[in-house]
This record gives sequence, C-alpha cells and structure tokens, in this order.
Amino acid sequence: MDFGDILDEWERKTAVPSGKKKSLARLKRIGDRDAQGAGKSGEGALKKVDPLIAWLRLNPVYDKDAEIEERETTAGERRRRLLARRPDAVLDLHGLTRDEAWNSLEVFFRDSRGKGFQKLLIVHGKGNHSNGGGILKETCRTFIERCPFAGESGHGKAADGASGATWVILK
Repeated sequence: MDFGDILDEWERKTAVPSGKKKSLARLKRIGDRDAQGAGKSGEGALKKVDPLIAWLRLNPVYDKDAEIEERETTAGERRRRLLARRPDAVLDLHGLTRDEAWNSLEVFFRDSRGKGFQKLLIVHGKGNHSNGGGILKETCRTFIERCPFAGESGHGKAADGASGATWVILK
C-alpha cells in the first residue's frame, strides 16, 4: 500500500456529504449494530485501524532538527545553562560548628553526586555575628577547594543569600 492509497482511504473515511449531518440517533444505531455484530462473531469484531495511523506505525518519523540541536550544544552553552539553573539541592550550615559543617558537607556532596545532581547551593551565612569573621564561610570554601568532584563555584544571587551562600557545579 503506497501513501497515495492511504490518503485516498483517509478521504473516503472522513468525507461527509455536504448539507447532511449525521444525527446522534443514527450514530447510536450504528454503534448498537456494531456491538451486536461483535457479539455474534464469537471472537469479537476486529478493530479497524485508521490507514494513516497504520502507515505511521510502519514508517516512524523522527525530528532531524532536534538531533542537530543536541549535537550543536557546546561546552560554553552547557556552562551558561548550568549557571542560570536553580540548584538541585540546598544545604544550610547555620548553627553548626566547623567539624559538624565539614562532616555535613562530605555527606551532602557524596549523596548529591550519587543522585546525579549537577548544581548545589550551600547556605553558610555571612559571618556578621561571629567574632573574627565567618568560620562556616571559610570552612565551605576550603572544602570546595579540596573536594575532587567540586567544579566551578561562586556566590549565590541576592534571592539565594548573596555572599552568605555558595553555589557549586559538580564535575
């Protein structure tokens, strides 16, 4: 069956004579008649398949343009997308000691990497209420420098805590 035959069959099935409308009662009678016929056949009536749908099932169509766009994604475009993206997970270190914060960071990074997260946000505070500056901020920065799978990092947006939060892109 070629495509022209499929289109002819489609036109024949979907064509409605002009000026005539099928009444609901007539459609109901046709449906009842089909249901009675299905009951008499023993096996049940075979379901008719639209020829256009059948042709599409046999000849799948794929989007070539989407495939090209996927290949054209460069490292710079990927980086821009990651930077603009919201973090996949957030860790708040407020109220923790230096050792507790370090342990929390180790667990958080290990779990996040295992779950396939790409971007993390660590809220550590600015250190305004600490004597001698922000201990958690410094601990966070040191951990990120030593962590083997921590990539690029920076301070969060104003809505995310500005200099009181650090985002990290995982390698």
